[in-house]
Amino acid sequence: MNQHLSLISLVVADYDEAIAFFTGALNFELCEDTPLGGGKRWVVVRPPGSSGCGLLLAKADGLVQAARIGDQTGGRVFLFLETDDFERDHARMIAAGVRFVRPPRQEAYGIVAVFEDLCGNRWDLVQSVKRS
Repeated sequence: MNQHLSLISLVVADYDEAIAFFTGALNFELCEDTPLGGGKRWVVVRPPGSSGCGLLLAKADGLVQAARIGDQTGGRVFLFLETDDFERDHARMIAAGVRFVRPPRQEAYGIVAVFEDLCGNRWDLVQSVKRS
């Protein structure tokens, strides 16, 4: 058996605002933006150089979904963005206006800092320690 996660749905308020944040502030690639009719779109972004799991930016449909924007995990870190150069990406993200809610810290597994996306979801920016 061969399986993998291909997409994670992230509820957002506005497609274009979300695309601008992910492609601008986080430097993600816009992989697909297909109209589905009725104002819906299939919008997929991925970190640069990634062929793995992407984010499906899903515009909230109704009050119940809108209430979940920015709090899909009850305030816990939701997503983990792995980098090969923490200092480079941390500095670039700060310059792009990304809000870090916890400063960088060294952990047994590597260096990590917590930031929020445009909706308030919490992410870890992490560079793992290379193990020999």
